[in-house]
Amino acid sequence: MKLIDLTTDLNTLLGVTEIQDYPQAVNGLQVENGGEVTRVAVAVDACEAVLQQAVEAKADLLVVHHGLFWNGLGPVTGAQYRKLRLALDNNLAIFSMHLPLDAHPELGNNALLCDAIRLPAKRRPFLEIGWQAEEEVSRESLLARVSKAVGGPVHLAPGGPETCGRIGVATGGAGSEIFRAVEEGVDTFITGEGPHWSYTAAEEVGVNLLYAGHYATETFGVKALGEELQRKFKLPWEFLDHPTGL
Repeated sequence: MKLIDLTTDLNTLLGVTEIQDYPQAVNGLQVENGGEVTRVAVAVDACEAVLQQAVEAKADLLVVHHGLFWNGLGPVTGAQYRKLRLALDNNLAIFSMHLPLDAHPELGNNALLCDAIRLPAKRRPFLEIGWQAEEEVSRESLLARVSKAVGGPVHLAPGGPETCGRIGVATGGAGSEIFRAVEEGVDTFITGEGPHWSYTAAEEVGVNLLYAGHYATETFGVKALGEELQRKFKLPWEFLDHPTGL
């Protein structure tokens, strides 16, 4: 598979030009290889440990959610130098997709987490990248469903009703958007993580806030991209797990 054809397809599929993102996200192809793709690895973060795993897996394309340039433009020294050298020395292309992958209605982190926790299919947009749905479910039952979906414990700020009615999902680090979540009418807000003050804010505004893990809530999209590349282009793929616990 030609790298240029594959990345062009992914950019079109994810609507990379349609969603405004942080400048340092640098969505799309971040590092080229020799031009061919035979094996794909997917991961949440383009960190040094993941790049090493990709090389060991003999991948020539690494697809990630968080790319190489989150600290912005700077000297290519230290870990940044080691990562770039590791990729270039081993013919490893790196493709990153941030908010467009969060927001995609089928392959996105938010849509897939909603599916995994069995929210109703009738959904409305929420906080630009997420989704909200109406369902009467006990807070404890929803907590158990989310915990099962992310494969680990979920931290609850029980500020809202014991029976949830309108649930909003925005993966990653969206906890600081608690006041906007209230404005959008939800009584229960599921995200990955948030600042310390978001817990007490949730209590004060009367919303249930579930922190399901920044990393854990953002594993869904890259896995879906791996499956999509296998379906469309018959490329073998694997998920490289490097959890942060956050």
